[in-house]
Amino acid sequence: MPIQLANLSGRATLLRGDRCLDVEKHSNGRLPADPTAAVRRWDALAEWGTGLADGAFDAEVDEAALGAPVPRPAKVFAIGLNYREHAKEANLPLPNQPMVFTKFPNCLCGPRADVLLSSAFVDWEVELVAVIGRGGRSIAEGKALEHVAGYTVGQDISDRMLQFSDTPPQFCMGKSIDTFGPMGPSLVSLDAFRDPNDLELSCLVGDERVQHSRTTDMIFGVQPI
Repeated sequence: MPIQLANLSGRATLLRGDRCLDVEKHSNGRLPADPTAAVRRWDALAEWGTGLADGAFDAEVDEAALGAPVPRPAKVFAIGLNYREHAKEANLPLPNQPMVFTKFPNCLCGPRADVLLSSAFVDWEVELVAVIGRGGRSIAEGKALEHVAGYTVGQDISDRMLQFSDTPPQFCMGKSIDTFGPMGPSLVSLDAFRDPNDLELSCLVGDERVQHSRTTDMIFGVQPI
């Protein structure tokens, strides 16, 4: 059974439907309360969480208390210009290899957090987020998913004025302002996804849908299970 890890008031919490449980309390201290530490123990967390009965989820989810499922990752890598329609809209050729940039972890916040606008030129880009649960380096492509804990959804918020204030553009500063990385509500294990390359992504600003696409449009997709 898939598991969903959330950050509820700063504590690692598993979700099932509209109910939840506190990881540290229900594991009698065998698993950590800190959400980032829980991700580092993903194998143990997944094995324990999969075996829980529905009745163990003994509390209602307070959505206002949800933070970023992984609040303090060591690194955040993003892939720029990774949708064909986006490249077409920007009148740019499709890249031959992933265009990697970084967002600093300070920008991460929960799915219900207010995004604090830094200028009149703030833009949005809804994204599929892959969370690494097991470290390594020089990993073969065929073994990549062995290191992925699961997926969540996030926003790559950008201040375009900062980003394109000079030539060449400077991505990191304009994309790493506090609250410019909303994500969540939960980190969902890989077995919940039949095909991560065929997921719907939408973004609403108020009641207006400003983005609607599928991960089938990605230039560099995610390896399926």
